Amino acid sequence: MSHNSRVPKPSGSAGWDEYAEFYDWENAQTMARRDVAFWRQLALAADGRVLELGCGTGRVTIPLARAGAPIVGVDLSAPMLARARKRTARLRVKHRPRLVRGDIRALPFPDARFGLVAAPYGILQSLLNERDLTATLKSVARVLAPGGRVATELVADLPSWREYRGQTRLRGWRQGKKAHITLVESVEQQPARGLTLFHQDFIEKRARSVIRRRFALAFRTISLPQMARRFEKAGLTVTARLGSYDGDPWTRESETWLLIAEKKGP
Repeated sequence: MSHNSRVPKPSGSAGWDEYAEFYDWENAQTMARRDVAFWRQLALAADGRVLELGCGTGRVTIPLARAGAPIVGVDLSAPMLARARKRTARLRVKHRPRLVRGDIRALPFPDARFGLVAAPYGILQSLLNERDLTATLKSVARVLAPGGRVATELVADLPSWREYRGQTRLRGWRQGKKAHITLVESVEQQPARGLTLFHQDFIEKRARSVIRRRFALAFRTISLPQMARRFEKAGLTVTARLGSYDGDPWTRESETWLLIAEKKGP
Protein backbone atom coordinates (compact mmCIF):
# COMPACT_ATOMS: atom_id res chain seq x y z
CA MET A 1 0.00 0.00 0.00
CA SER A 2 1.48 3.34 -1.00
CA HIS A 3 1.44 6.35 1.26
CA ASN A 4 -1.26 8.83 0.30
CA SER A 5 0.61 12.05 -0.42
CA ARG A 6 -2.52 14.08 0.42
CA VAL A 7 -2.29 12.99 4.05
CA PRO A 8 0.15 15.19 5.97
CA LYS A 9 3.31 13.32 6.89
CA PRO A 10 3.96 12.81 10.60
CA SER A 11 6.10 15.48 12.18
CA GLY A 12 9.62 14.12 12.53
CA SER A 13 9.62 12.33 9.16
CA ALA A 14 11.92 14.93 7.55
CA GLY A 15 15.50 13.88 6.95
CA TRP A 16 15.01 10.12 6.74
CA ASP A 17 14.96 9.95 2.92
CA GLU A 18 18.31 11.75 2.79
CA TYR A 19 19.67 9.58 5.62
CA ALA A 20 18.98 6.35 3.71
CA GLU A 21 22.25 6.46 1.79
CA PHE A 22 24.29 6.65 5.00
CA TYR A 23 22.11 4.73 7.47
CA ASP A 24 23.84 1.35 7.18
CA TRP A 25 27.32 2.88 7.17
CA GLU A 26 26.70 4.84 10.37
CA ASN A 27 24.85 2.08 12.21
CA ALA A 28 27.58 -0.44 11.44
CA GLN A 29 29.87 1.74 13.55
CA THR A 30 27.39 2.62 16.30
CA MET A 31 24.44 0.26 16.90
CA ALA A 32 25.88 -2.56 14.73
CA ARG A 33 23.97 -5.72 15.73
CA ARG A 34 23.92 -5.22 19.50
CA ASP A 35 20.12 -5.27 19.69
CA VAL A 36 19.39 -7.95 17.10
CA ALA A 37 19.48 -10.93 19.51
CA PHE A 38 16.87 -9.20 21.70
CA TRP A 39 14.50 -8.71 18.77
CA ARG A 40 15.18 -12.23 17.49
CA GLN A 41 14.21 -13.75 20.83
CA LEU A 42 10.95 -11.81 20.92
CA ALA A 43 10.14 -12.63 17.28
CA LEU A 44 10.71 -16.37 17.63
CA ALA A 45 8.57 -16.44 20.78
CA ALA A 46 5.69 -14.60 19.08
CA ASP A 47 2.47 -16.41 18.30
CA GLY A 48 2.04 -15.42 14.68
CA ARG A 49 3.45 -12.82 12.34
CA VAL A 50 5.83 -10.05 13.34
CA LEU A 51 5.47 -6.42 12.30
CA GLU A 52 8.43 -4.04 12.45
CA LEU A 53 7.68 -0.32 12.57
CA GLY A 54 10.21 1.84 10.75
CA CYS A 55 12.04 -1.11 9.19
CA GLY A 56 14.34 1.20 7.23
CA THR A 57 16.98 -0.64 5.21
CA GLY A 58 16.27 -3.97 6.93
CA ARG A 59 18.90 -3.81 9.67
CA VAL A 60 16.62 -5.76 12.05
CA THR A 61 14.14 -7.21 9.55
CA ILE A 62 16.65 -9.32 7.64
CA PRO A 63 18.28 -11.08 10.63
CA LEU A 64 14.82 -11.93 11.96
CA ALA A 65 13.79 -13.36 8.60
CA ARG A 66 17.00 -15.42 8.50
CA ALA A 67 16.09 -16.78 11.94
CA GLY A 68 12.76 -18.02 10.55
CA ALA A 69 10.36 -15.32 11.74
CA PRO A 70 7.48 -14.46 9.38
CA ILE A 71 7.99 -10.70 9.34
CA VAL A 72 6.46 -7.64 7.70
CA GLY A 73 8.34 -4.35 7.68
CA VAL A 74 6.63 -0.98 7.24
CA ASP A 75 8.30 2.35 6.58
CA LEU A 76 7.31 5.72 5.13
CA SER A 77 10.65 6.36 3.41
CA ALA A 78 10.80 5.09 -0.16
CA PRO A 79 14.62 5.38 -0.34
CA MET A 80 14.97 3.35 2.84
CA LEU A 81 12.65 0.65 1.52
CA ALA A 82 14.42 0.56 -1.85
CA ARG A 83 17.62 -0.42 -0.07
CA ALA A 84 15.80 -3.00 2.03
CA ARG A 85 14.23 -4.56 -1.06
CA LYS A 86 17.64 -4.94 -2.74
CA ARG A 87 18.92 -6.77 0.32
CA THR A 88 15.89 -9.01 0.77
CA ALA A 89 15.92 -10.00 -2.91
CA ARG A 90 19.07 -12.02 -2.23
CA LEU A 91 17.65 -13.84 0.79
CA ARG A 92 17.04 -17.57 0.74
CA VAL A 93 14.70 -18.00 3.66
CA LYS A 94 11.49 -19.84 4.46
CA HIS A 95 9.57 -16.63 5.09
CA ARG A 96 10.69 -13.82 2.80
CA PRO A 97 10.04 -10.45 4.48
CA ARG A 98 7.16 -8.42 3.14
CA LEU A 99 8.07 -4.74 2.88
CA VAL A 100 5.29 -2.15 2.82
CA ARG A 101 5.43 1.60 2.36
CA GLY A 102 2.93 2.96 4.83
CA ASP A 103 2.14 5.36 7.65
CA ILE A 104 2.51 3.89 11.13
CA ARG A 105 -0.26 6.21 12.36
CA ALA A 106 -2.74 4.24 10.21
CA LEU A 107 -1.23 0.81 9.65
CA PRO A 108 -2.48 -0.74 6.38
CA PHE A 109 -3.19 -4.19 7.86
CA PRO A 110 -6.26 -6.08 9.11
CA ASP A 111 -7.25 -6.15 12.77
CA ALA A 112 -5.54 -8.71 15.06
CA ARG A 113 -3.00 -9.59 12.37
CA PHE A 114 0.25 -9.80 14.35
CA GLY A 115 1.63 -11.61 17.37
CA LEU A 116 4.40 -9.05 17.87
CA VAL A 117 4.89 -5.43 16.88
CA ALA A 118 8.54 -4.37 17.15
CA ALA A 119 9.45 -0.68 17.29
CA PRO A 120 13.27 -0.57 17.41
CA TYR A 121 15.62 2.20 18.38
CA GLY A 122 13.84 5.54 18.64
CA ILE A 123 11.10 5.07 16.03
CA LEU A 124 8.30 6.13 18.38
CA GLN A 125 10.32 9.19 19.44
CA SER A 126 10.41 10.34 15.82
CA LEU A 127 6.69 11.10 16.28
CA LEU A 128 7.09 14.64 17.55
CA ASN A 129 3.60 15.41 18.84
CA GLU A 130 1.05 13.72 21.05
CA ARG A 131 -1.50 13.39 18.25
CA ASP A 132 0.79 11.28 16.05
CA LEU A 133 1.97 9.08 18.93
CA THR A 134 -1.61 8.47 20.11
CA ALA A 135 -2.71 7.53 16.59
CA THR A 136 0.24 5.15 16.18
CA LEU A 137 -0.33 3.33 19.46
CA LYS A 138 -4.05 3.03 18.69
CA SER A 139 -3.16 1.54 15.30
CA VAL A 140 -0.65 -0.84 16.90
CA ALA A 141 -3.25 -2.04 19.41
CA ARG A 142 -5.70 -2.65 16.56
CA VAL A 143 -3.36 -4.86 14.50
CA LEU A 144 -2.15 -6.87 17.51
CA ALA A 145 -3.85 -10.19 18.14
CA PRO A 146 -5.17 -10.78 21.68
CA GLY A 147 -2.20 -11.92 23.74
CA GLY A 148 0.20 -10.29 21.29
CA ARG A 149 3.04 -8.07 22.43
CA VAL A 150 4.54 -4.75 21.40
CA ALA A 151 8.12 -3.83 22.25
CA THR A 152 10.03 -0.60 21.75
CA GLU A 153 13.44 0.85 22.46
CA LEU A 154 13.85 4.53 23.26
CA VAL A 155 16.95 6.64 22.74
CA ALA A 156 18.05 6.81 26.37
CA ASP A 157 17.62 10.04 28.31
CA LEU A 158 17.68 12.45 25.40
CA PRO A 159 17.35 15.61 27.55
CA SER A 160 20.76 14.87 29.08
CA TRP A 161 22.58 14.84 25.73
CA ARG A 162 24.96 17.75 25.81
CA GLU A 163 24.81 20.27 22.99
CA TYR A 164 27.77 20.55 20.67
CA ARG A 165 28.42 22.03 17.26
CA GLY A 166 30.39 20.80 14.28
CA GLN A 167 32.08 17.80 15.88
CA THR A 168 33.59 15.05 13.72
CA ARG A 169 31.86 11.92 15.04
CA LEU A 170 32.78 9.20 12.54
CA ARG A 171 35.21 8.56 9.71
CA GLY A 172 35.54 5.53 7.49
CA TRP A 173 35.50 3.82 4.13
CA ARG A 174 32.67 2.12 2.30
CA GLN A 175 32.09 0.33 -1.01
CA GLY A 176 35.45 -1.41 -0.98
CA LYS A 177 37.36 1.77 -0.07
CA LYS A 178 36.03 3.61 -3.10
CA ALA A 179 34.46 6.29 -0.91
CA HIS A 180 35.66 7.89 2.32
CA ILE A 181 32.97 9.41 4.54
CA THR A 182 33.22 11.86 7.41
CA LEU A 183 30.23 12.58 9.65
CA VAL A 184 30.23 16.04 11.22
CA GLU A 185 27.40 16.42 13.72
CA SER A 186 25.77 19.03 15.92
CA VAL A 187 23.26 18.40 18.71
CA GLU A 188 20.62 20.99 19.55
CA GLN A 189 18.26 20.83 22.53
CA GLN A 190 14.85 22.49 22.28
CA PRO A 191 13.42 21.96 25.78
CA ALA A 192 10.40 24.20 25.18
CA ARG A 193 9.31 21.84 22.39
CA GLY A 194 10.56 18.69 24.12
CA LEU A 195 12.89 17.86 21.21
CA THR A 196 16.49 16.90 20.55
CA LEU A 197 17.79 17.61 17.03
CA PHE A 198 20.78 15.94 15.41
CA HIS A 199 22.14 18.04 12.55
CA GLN A 200 24.23 15.76 10.35
CA ASP A 201 26.70 16.68 7.65
CA PHE A 202 28.03 13.74 5.62
CA ILE A 203 31.11 14.53 3.54
CA GLU A 204 31.86 11.88 0.93
CA LYS A 205 35.16 11.88 -0.97
CA ARG A 206 35.56 9.84 -4.15
CA ALA A 207 38.79 10.26 -6.10
CA ARG A 208 38.79 14.01 -6.84
CA SER A 209 35.11 14.68 -6.07
CA VAL A 210 33.63 15.80 -2.76
CA ILE A 211 29.89 15.56 -2.07
CA ARG A 212 28.30 17.08 1.03
CA ARG A 213 24.82 16.18 2.24
CA ARG A 214 23.15 17.94 5.15
CA PHE A 215 19.93 17.15 7.01
CA ALA A 216 18.51 17.00 10.52
CA LEU A 217 16.81 14.23 12.48
CA ALA A 218 14.48 15.17 15.34
CA PHE A 219 13.46 13.04 18.33
CA ARG A 220 10.96 13.68 21.09
CA THR A 221 12.45 13.72 24.58
CA ILE A 222 9.89 11.38 26.12
CA SER A 223 10.93 9.21 29.08
CA LEU A 224 10.31 5.49 29.56
CA PRO A 225 7.68 6.04 32.31
CA GLN A 226 5.93 8.59 30.08
CA MET A 227 5.89 6.15 27.17
CA ALA A 228 4.60 3.41 29.46
CA ARG A 229 1.65 5.62 30.39
CA ARG A 230 0.92 6.18 26.68
CA PHE A 231 0.91 2.41 26.15
CA GLU A 232 -1.52 1.88 29.03
CA LYS A 233 -3.78 4.63 27.69
CA ALA A 234 -3.88 2.80 24.35
CA GLY A 235 -5.12 -0.35 26.11
CA LEU A 236 -1.75 -2.12 26.23
CA THR A 237 -0.62 -3.62 29.53
CA VAL A 238 3.03 -2.96 30.29
CA THR A 239 4.76 -6.19 31.32
CA ALA A 240 8.46 -5.22 31.38
CA ARG A 241 10.73 -2.18 31.64
CA LEU A 242 14.24 -3.30 30.79
CA GLY A 243 17.61 -1.59 31.09
CA SER A 244 19.62 -3.96 28.90
CA TYR A 245 19.18 -6.39 26.00
CA ASP A 246 19.87 -9.18 28.51
CA GLY A 247 16.79 -8.36 30.57
CA ASP A 248 18.21 -6.29 33.43
CA PRO A 249 15.60 -4.07 35.14
CA TRP A 250 15.37 -0.48 33.95
CA THR A 251 16.63 2.49 35.94
CA ARG A 252 16.99 6.12 34.84
CA GLU A 253 20.76 5.52 34.61
CA SER A 254 20.42 2.52 32.26
CA GLU A 255 22.15 2.92 28.91
CA THR A 256 19.37 0.93 27.20
CA TRP A 257 15.66 1.71 27.57
CA LEU A 258 13.25 -1.06 26.52
CA LEU A 259 9.50 -1.34 27.06
CA ILE A 260 7.31 -4.41 26.48
CA ALA A 261 3.51 -4.46 26.65
CA GLU A 262 0.75 -6.95 25.92
CA LYS A 263 -2.72 -6.72 24.40
CA LYS A 264 -4.99 -8.60 26.76
CA GLY A 265 -7.56 -11.00 25.36
CA PRO A 266 -11.29 -10.28 25.23
